[in-house]
This record gives sequence, C-alpha cells and structure tokens, in this order.
Amino acid sequence: MSKIALLGITGRAGSRIANELLARGHSVTGIARKVDGVEARPGLSVQAADAKSVDALVPLLRGHDAVVSSTRFADGTDAATLIAAARQAGVPRLLVVGGAGSLEVAPGAALIDAPGFPDAYKPEAAAGGVMLAALRQEQELDWTFLSPSAIFEPGQRTAKFRVGGNSLLSDANGKSWISMEDYAIALVDEIENPKHSRQRFTVGY
Repeated sequence: MSKIALLGITGRAGSRIANELLARGHSVTGIARKVDGVEARPGLSVQAADAKSVDALVPLLRGHDAVVSSTRFADGTDAATLIAAARQAGVPRLLVVGGAGSLEVAPGAALIDAPGFPDAYKPEAAAGGVMLAALRQEQELDWTFLSPSAIFEPGQRTAKFRVGGNSLLSDANGKSWISMEDYAIALVDEIENPKHSRQRFTVGY
C-alpha cells in the first residue's frame, strides 16, 4: 500500500478522499491549516501546515509516494508551490482535485465561458484553469489533474461512473454531475493504477 500526503483533508472533497484511501489500506498524512476536528483513525496522521508555504510542506511531504492537493485554487496553494514542494521532498507524483470550469463544452470552448456560468464561481474556476496550464508546462513531476463534473457535491458512493478526457460529461438528460464519494473512487483508482500521467481527465455519470 502507498503513503499518501493529502492537502486539504478538512474539506468536503478531501475528507472523502481520505475515507477512500484509508478504506483501501493506504497510509495517509492529512495536512490542513487547522486539523483540530479531524478524527483519529488507524493509518491516518494529521499535520497542521500552510499549503502556500514550500518550506512548511517539504518536511511533511518527504517519504510519501504521492501528494494529493484538494485545496481551493483561488485562496489555497498554487502550481509553483505544489511542484516545488513535491520536487524538493522527492515525491514522484502529484494529483490535483481539479475544477470543471476548464472542461470543454465544444471544441475550444470552456465551460467557464459558457452562457449562464455563475459569476460567483468564476474566480475559483479561472484559478483552476491557471493551475492546469502551469501543470501542462511541467516536464519532471508525474502529475494528474482530475476534473469533476459541473455539479460536485456530497452524495452516494455508487462506484458507477464514466471516465472522460478534456470534455464535460453529461448524462442522458443533460445533467453534468458526480458525487464526491464516487470522485474519490476515481482519484484513488488513478493512484493505484495510473492511466493519466501528465494529463487531465474527468469523471461523471
């Protein structure tokens, strides 16, 4: 089993990724600014640190097989910090909980630019696009950026979903959605059986 460092373990997506990793027997180091409320469990250790600081992250990441970042883009860490911290710590893989805004809804047209995309979500979505663009320039680190579908909320763990590439997935009724529980399955599957090295992919129903 692998040793995984998880940034943003206290978040909605991060906590579900931790659950999936631990259920499969992986060892998890959960990292967040405040970890007081994180329940102690076998296989889990928690560390309080600022994910914007390379110096704070490096000693915590050292010795892990992969680092998963589930922090927000607009006010969390950025690509330069993540890449530098992983490199300096000697962690070979970086997996990022991405956003849906940069997914294509038509050739060359991103969801963030589609009519009706909520203004309130644009800063976070735009920052996610900047993160993806920076990762695509990275030649050394083995990175993966997993974008959820448009609606990304807590829900059921069904283990039934589709995997796509750079285009937004929608169901037969035009709804684009994935539960955080099923998203966590797809992310941990990628850790265990890498298929998207230096790529972005997406999951949805």
